[in-house]
Amino acid sequence: MTREPVHRPARWVRTRLRAAPWTALLNAVLVFAVVLLSTGLPRGVDRGADAALRDFLHDRGIGATSLVTNATLRPDDDSAALDAVAERLLARTGGEFRVSAGGPVYGVRGSRPRILTGPQLSRPDDVPPTLALRHLARLSEHAALVDGRWPAPVPADRPLQIVVSQATAEKLNLRIGDVLAEDTDPGSRLPPTAGTEVVGTFRPHDEADPYWTDLTCLTRPCLRIPDTFEWKRWWEATGLTSGDDLPRLLTWSGGGQLSWRLPVDPASLRADRLASAERELASYLTGPTAARLADETGRPDLRTFSSLPELFTLATARRDAAAPLAALGPAGLAGVVAVVLCLAAALAADRRGPELLLLQARGGSRRGVLRRLLGEGAVVVLPGAASGLLLALLLLPAPRWGAALLAGTAATGFALLAFPARALLLLGPRTRARRGSRKGGRRGGARRVVGELSVLAVTAAAVAEVRRRGAAPPGAGIDPLLVAAPLLIALTTGLLLARLQPLLLGALARTVGRRRGAVGFLGLAGAARPSLLPPLALLLAVTTAGFGANVLDAADSGRTRESGLATGGDVMVSAPRGYGLPASFTEAAGRLPGVRAATAVTVLTDAAVLRPGQRHLTISLLVVDPPAYAEISRTLDRGAFDPALLAAPVGPVWPAGRDVPVPALYSRGLVEQLGGHAGSERIYLTSTGELRAQYAGTVDATPALRDSTHPFIVLPAGPAAARVPELADHGHWFAVGDLDEAAVRRLLHGLPVHPLLADTARLTGVPAVGPRPEDIPDGHLVDTAAARTAALAGDPLQSAATRVFRATTAGAGAFALLAALLTLLRAAPDRAAALARLRTMGLRPRQGLALILVETLPQTLLAAVGGVLASLAAVALLGPALDLSALLGTPVPPGLPLHPAAVLPPALALTALVTAGVLAEALLTGRRRIAADLRIGDAT
Repeated sequence: MTREPVHRPARWVRTRLRAAPWTALLNAVLVFAVVLLSTGLPRGVDRGADAALRDFLHDRGIGATSLVTNATLRPDDDSAALDAVAERLLARTGGEFRVSAGGPVYGVRGSRPRILTGPQLSRPDDVPPTLALRHLARLSEHAALVDGRWPAPVPADRPLQIVVSQATAEKLNLRIGDVLAEDTDPGSRLPPTAGTEVVGTFRPHDEADPYWTDLTCLTRPCLRIPDTFEWKRWWEATGLTSGDDLPRLLTWSGGGQLSWRLPVDPASLRADRLASAERELASYLTGPTAARLADETGRPDLRTFSSLPELFTLATARRDAAAPLAALGPAGLAGVVAVVLCLAAALAADRRGPELLLLQARGGSRRGVLRRLLGEGAVVVLPGAASGLLLALLLLPAPRWGAALLAGTAATGFALLAFPARALLLLGPRTRARRGSRKGGRRGGARRVVGELSVLAVTAAAVAEVRRRGAAPPGAGIDPLLVAAPLLIALTTGLLLARLQPLLLGALARTVGRRRGAVGFLGLAGAARPSLLPPLALLLAVTTAGFGANVLDAADSGRTRESGLATGGDVMVSAPRGYGLPASFTEAAGRLPGVRAATAVTVLTDAAVLRPGQRHLTISLLVVDPPAYAEISRTLDRGAFDPALLAAPVGPVWPAGRDVPVPALYSRGLVEQLGGHAGSERIYLTSTGELRAQYAGTVDATPALRDSTHPFIVLPAGPAAARVPELADHGHWFAVGDLDEAAVRRLLHGLPVHPLLADTARLTGVPAVGPRPEDIPDGHLVDTAAARTAALAGDPLQSAATRVFRATTAGAGAFALLAALLTLLRAAPDRAAALARLRTMGLRPRQGLALILVETLPQTLLAAVGGVLASLAAVALLGPALDLSALLGTPVPPGLPLHPAAVLPPALALTALVTAGVLAEALLTGRRRIAADLRIGDAT
């Protein structure tokens, strides 16, 4: 007897996947892209922050990023004591920060140098050289012995052995075996010694080696040059002794200091753990670690100093300033992605709604249906999510995992639950009741109003709180309220747009309906149907892109303005003190292409206003060409004035004309110090005489002086130089316009070098002017606003934040396009059926394409306009709370200026992208065959 086969129902998941394999594949690809972005963005932000921190510290140099420990040299100290302390210091590092691979640099530095009196020594201006003594550990590892031998300990009655660098021996005329006698002047307070003997010369393996950092006058002697060019010059040199002769170094130098420099490796620091590193560093400098080190080494005077705490504070402030911009793009992208996933869930619910309702009608429970949907979704979502998560972790290695895994898991959960949640609403009893109940529809409308009012209230509260307290203080991390506020404004705008869209497009449809043709009326009537999610994706993308673009544009314009103010124009040239720029240069430079205004300026910072019976007021005096300087002031918007105020005849020459007043502009601070009674004042000029200035106007600031709080006076060049001819020696030149820095440098290349600097170049062997045409003489300076702007804009933290923002903006645009396509796909069956029926009534294919465009494009354009308005509103409402100083790299007044022109390009680009996608889809839809469309319509 044969057994009848048992009927086993087909498995749900396998059946559903076989029924729609391409849909499952597209969902998996969508989840893969979403999780890849969600996991990769935090990793990219972390990598950018760490790289920016490393570059920031590396640019500050070894000296600023080192721990420098000092202690007093004792008579019983030797090289072994130095090594023991170095080991103790190293043992306390390695937690949040570690020492660079080169290791510590340590030794002994003598307190006072001695004057050498040997007749063979080089004396540039008949001033004897000075010699300081040091000891450096591990010297032989970083330098090669050129001649002689390394120093060794000798009895106290013999000269102390030293080695000097090869360059020092050449410049000071030192030879092996020379015994250097010291000045025995009793005023030096140094005891007489047996002298020092040069026993060897050395040459560094690499002078750029961090080992030689901050070791001045060691690898080559220093030629000391007074700033006034009036004092005589002399050589300063350093000799190195043996580590076993430290007691004699102590006596020779009248004291000494032990020093250990531990260079911190910037690569060991992480941006997210900077606060922990700062606490550990504080303990090392002045806390428990410092106390334990003093006890362990037996040196109570052991002190450690470093600039790292200030650098950490500055780095934290910079990171916090760039954090809103770096987080705004990902937040906007997250909002657009959420909208896309909700649209995909809505599309699936529309397609499978009858099937789910039929299952429920045949006895399926909501819990059972949802469990099956979760299982079906897990088979599709989890492999795609795992692939995206793994690929992001492999492509973007970073030491932190938490944020990336959390973001990827959240994206996976949202993608997995979006369709079951939509199905839960579809299968709910209230949803079914609302379909046949007018009262239920009224309740749904009331709930919608309550929800919209709640969003409006939350948005208003967020904006008010941000404006009240400003951005989060430094060290607090990303300010979630500041990041969420633009998105809340965009959501509120979307809700308002969903309310206004039916009214606006409905009125337009009625207007068009009075004309001939049904295409415009039918299309606008379809576009007037209320919808929130489809335009919200584009609106969020445009709002975040516009707000971020405004921040970037404000930062760029702020850098340009601050660079111009710091330079005093677009180009500034200065000559050595007491050595003015020749008239041939100023005339030739003024004729360079692109120069809009240029003037030579004399700047005296030691002038004084003299009043009988009153204390004199120290001021800065500026002598300028009024028309050109007025144009520079107007261009920079800094102390603009009417050049006619300084118009005056040249007048008699000094001393006969010193009492004839010269028209002058007074700074507001000077007027206040004069008691508000500015008039004719006597101006004393150091070493050049005096003149009288007649008050002609007040200015708040002036381009040639960065600090305008110090009182100053501006004089016209002609009359001032006639009274005091020395004022015609202009030491500065300022210009505005589109100038070529290389052209200015070529003009300076041929200028004569200051005689003292030329002689100094001869002594040091370094040419006063380089061989290239762009090289300028020593003592001269060319400063350009463009170079300052490039230096500020080259900050790696700002560059990383900008890259993240632009990448997320592009991603938001792509997902906004996907949202538009999903919306079109969702409405495709009904639209295709309507087109098919209209074509049977005479509608031409071209008219069908126009109908699709009229129905779809108004929503896109309204969303784009709403996004632009939302971004402008976000800047206007949130701008006063923002401070761009850290983002610009220079102090600026708080506030974010509104730049409408910066908002339009990204808005237009995103709108064009979405519009192009809509047009492409419309073309494909418009070419369908009528018979196929009729079958689709019948099926629905």
